[in-house]
Amino acid sequence: MTYDLLIKNGSVIDGTGAPARRADVAVKAGKIVAIGKISEGAATVIDAADCVVAPGFIDPHTHYDAQICWDPAISPSSWHGVTSVVMGNCGVGIAPCRPGAREIAMRDLVNVEGIPFDVLNAGITWDWESFPEFMDAAARRPSALNLGFLAPLTPFRHYVMGEASMERAANEAETAGIKRLLKEAVNEGAFGFSTTTFNQHMGFQGRPLACRNASNDELKAYANVLKETGKGAIEIALTKKVSVLTDEERDLLEMLIDESGRPVTFLALFQRDDLPNACEDSLAKLGDLINRGAVPQTSPLPLTREVNMRNPFSFAAFPCWGRVFQDKSKEAQEAVYRDPNFRNAFRAELKGAQVFNGNWKNVAVHEAHNPALKKHEGSTIDEIARNRGKDGVDTLLDLTLEDDLAIEFVLAQFNTTMSLVKNLMVDPKILLALGDGGAHVDMLCDAGYPTFLLGTWVRERQVMSLEHAVSRLTAQPADLFGIKDRGRLKAGYAADIVVFDPTTIGSAHRGERRYDLPNGAKRMVMQSRGVEYTIVNGTVIWANGTMTGATSGQVLRS
Repeated sequence: MTYDLLIKNGSVIDGTGAPARRADVAVKAGKIVAIGKISEGAATVIDAADCVVAPGFIDPHTHYDAQICWDPAISPSSWHGVTSVVMGNCGVGIAPCRPGAREIAMRDLVNVEGIPFDVLNAGITWDWESFPEFMDAAARRPSALNLGFLAPLTPFRHYVMGEASMERAANEAETAGIKRLLKEAVNEGAFGFSTTTFNQHMGFQGRPLACRNASNDELKAYANVLKETGKGAIEIALTKKVSVLTDEERDLLEMLIDESGRPVTFLALFQRDDLPNACEDSLAKLGDLINRGAVPQTSPLPLTREVNMRNPFSFAAFPCWGRVFQDKSKEAQEAVYRDPNFRNAFRAELKGAQVFNGNWKNVAVHEAHNPALKKHEGSTIDEIARNRGKDGVDTLLDLTLEDDLAIEFVLAQFNTTMSLVKNLMVDPKILLALGDGGAHVDMLCDAGYPTFLLGTWVRERQVMSLEHAVSRLTAQPADLFGIKDRGRLKAGYAADIVVFDPTTIGSAHRGERRYDLPNGAKRMVMQSRGVEYTIVNGTVIWANGTMTGATSGQVLRS
């Protein structure tokens, strides 16, 4: 028998958690047909000596809903060994959508996921109205990766209720209409639905994202869709206070699990320096819900957020910063930043503050516009302060003034104490995800979390075996959403495969700028290291550090 593709001499890690073994992998017609010692030939042969051969990674938390319209590479996820992505998370998306509501859908993405409006307006093709039509449109376009879809609740509520969806709960007739559309979406292949309770998830015109107005009676009806169809999962952005699960939120989780009979994955558990026991306490509160289908998510990366000094909302919780927002003219803000009394007040309020208490190692210069400050990009305030012989407060504000208030910083807010994050990494009950691919594109890029996990947490810190880490990136998300025939290396399964060098695999946490969005807009991307080949449905889409141009991805359907 002659195969289409033969991967020889690799260390096969099959995604089940079983020990690595030396074996060849043969592929024909997009499927794995044999694993073992293979002597037959193939049209294409890859020598994987000294490399790991593993199932392609599955990223369960992305926001590529719009990007798939203009970027068949689905970058940068495709650079990191990812072969399948699930989008439509956090209750926000662009289908279903009537032509007259397109701006509302785009503004929701702008406000919740930080995707610039001009990019969306130029890039979204709008060759659909219903959710099944949205999936069909994706299937018609070329894609390097496999695309899975959750049905985001906000556009479904808006499609049935109009602007009332942003103001109130649905009545009985409206709930029935929304349920019917959700059931249609799941029957046509959506892997469940998503929603949010986050206070910061504000949509069109700064109003609460429409799904936040859903009543418990509504949510019961929508959860019943999964029980009635017998498939799918629910994703919910749940904890209003990061990592702190309240009794009310636990009750909501329990209701969704009971009414759906399916897994419910929720956001998020992050290590907090100010509440070091928050994750442990929340996991204890979950109790038996973990065994019944509750799946918390975390990220292997530090959680970062942007700090724009013209709109410095990251510091808005400090009372002294109220002056910065009272008069937002540039002249007024410059005067505040220069004021020694303001600086002293900020120093005082940092003492004992929650979330950020003045650890300037967690604040870095993201982008400076003054050429004299370009050398500081990527450096922390702590490093710059020590070089200047000043403290962090003076350094932050001096840099701001030196760059005419245009400077941008990045604040690492959660998952910053590695010794405590370790507990989240090794807990098999927690889903490692939250790459947020396609979102917050102009400031951050966490889509490289699979390579970061393998490089930082496996090779460098040795907190888990390579076999366990691969399983967490492949079989676990596949099983959660019911993605069949993927997530493992097994005869008869789809040939979604990554070949990587375990001695170099990795990525940083700081991305680099590209100007390749529609209209030439800026985005941040994360480069990978050590990913030798990525194979989707038997076709090589990434080799030797570059995309091949192949578009062998498929729309995955539940």
